[in-house]
Amino acid sequence: MDQRVDAGSSSVASPRPKSVQQYIDERPVWADGTDTPSAPLTHMQRRIWGLAAAGKFFEGMVVFMTGVALPLISKEFGFGAWEHGVVAAASLFGILIGATMLGGLADYFGRKSMFIAEMVIFTIFLVLICFSPNFVWLSICLLGIGLALGCDYPTAHMVVSESIPSQARGRLVLSAFGFQAVGALTGTAVGYLILANAHDLGAWRWMYATAIIPAVVVIIGRFFIPESPNWLMSHGRTEEAAGAALRLLARDPPYPKEINLAGAEASGRVTEGETQRAGWSALFDAKNRRATVLASVPWFLQDLSTYGIGIFAPTILAASIGHQRQHAASIADIIHNDLLAAKGAAFIDVLLIVGIVFAVWLTDRFGRIKLQIVGFIGCAAGLLIAALSTHFTGTEQMLLIFAGFMLFNFMNNMGPNAQTYLIAGEVFPTQIRGKGAGFAASFAKIGAVITAFLFPILLVDIGTQALLYILVGASLLGGLVTWRWRIETAGTNLEQIGRD
Repeated sequence: MDQRVDAGSSSVASPRPKSVQQYIDERPVWADGTDTPSAPLTHMQRRIWGLAAAGKFFEGMVVFMTGVALPLISKEFGFGAWEHGVVAAASLFGILIGATMLGGLADYFGRKSMFIAEMVIFTIFLVLICFSPNFVWLSICLLGIGLALGCDYPTAHMVVSESIPSQARGRLVLSAFGFQAVGALTGTAVGYLILANAHDLGAWRWMYATAIIPAVVVIIGRFFIPESPNWLMSHGRTEEAAGAALRLLARDPPYPKEINLAGAEASGRVTEGETQRAGWSALFDAKNRRATVLASVPWFLQDLSTYGIGIFAPTILAASIGHQRQHAASIADIIHNDLLAAKGAAFIDVLLIVGIVFAVWLTDRFGRIKLQIVGFIGCAAGLLIAALSTHFTGTEQMLLIFAGFMLFNFMNNMGPNAQTYLIAGEVFPTQIRGKGAGFAASFAKIGAVITAFLFPILLVDIGTQALLYILVGASLLGGLVTWRWRIETAGTNLEQIGRD
């Protein structure tokens, strides 16, 4: 087994200058001079991916665990309709603010700094929520958790995408994103286990407590990764970028042995004047406007449908799993109803994972744009089937509702739910990538907040069928906007983004 990579081609005193991404994409050669079939991931690249996946895992875990915990919280604090709505939307609103306010700071302070900061903020509020004495404290803690999760949308994407080979970027970013669904399943399972052994309303506090120690471990791990060499180069810190790249690409035997980074023009660094103009207004100038529309509008339309379907999910779950105890008053009845909801949520969560698996498998093969358009069309088809179910009764009606929503969930997670996240972190130049991805995530969450507050009202005013038809239109519009403002980024060197 002497088939080890040869470091000889990098042992020259002054290797030819290359950009950061060219070094990352470079394929080592075997001892006989032949190229390896791909650029193998280093230990550091795998560590970065794992730490980013952990962040998405916590996001799914805590958000879905909140859904399981909410009936107990509501009963303990005596929530009315207003308080219940505020608590349900608090973390969502925090994500909306955090994605832009904190995520954009990664362009100023660095990817690593915000990668650590977001997890510290998350853990602090996770601890505080376990001791929440009232509605106000609880809402502030959920808002704080949402701020951290919002920051993670752009930051985790950039930490991974700026550290790995271009040809593997799509599947690695999405596989990390897919741990959101794994976390959702885990959070629901943890909630279920705690509920199954619960004898008092305060059991919900233990749900959040289970994530504290793992979160601290992740914080520690994030201190031991290098800063993004791409970000360092975009700020003219060439020597630091070379050192960070060497840490990122450390192999045994060493390949490359030394790094000679290309100058500012070749690496995509902006001039001083361009750096001064790289504020939020840069997202809407002629150079970046197309990317901003593509990253933001389809994601907004996707969130309308995704969170809208959450309104109808209880109908399916109640019919599929069993009947809840009406007018639950005792702790036993509340926990029984909560267990039923947890079982149903776990079933839906499995479908999320299936959709993401297909997205990971297909995104680098067929491209982001094709999958997003096909996914939007599939979502519209599923919603149309569900809308047509109102013309039937009994078993036929439930079968159509079930089939329509299952088709929607699968196509959504294979297409727009995954691809909007992936595209938002790829279509902007390095110097405004954090702002662009953060703005897109925040704009999308406006759709989620609108849905959370308006859909219950619209359900009463215009009915289920009309609302589903509106969502069909939103999905088709999402596909149309994607096609009209398309920018395919599959396999593209991120340093080239925004330079043409």
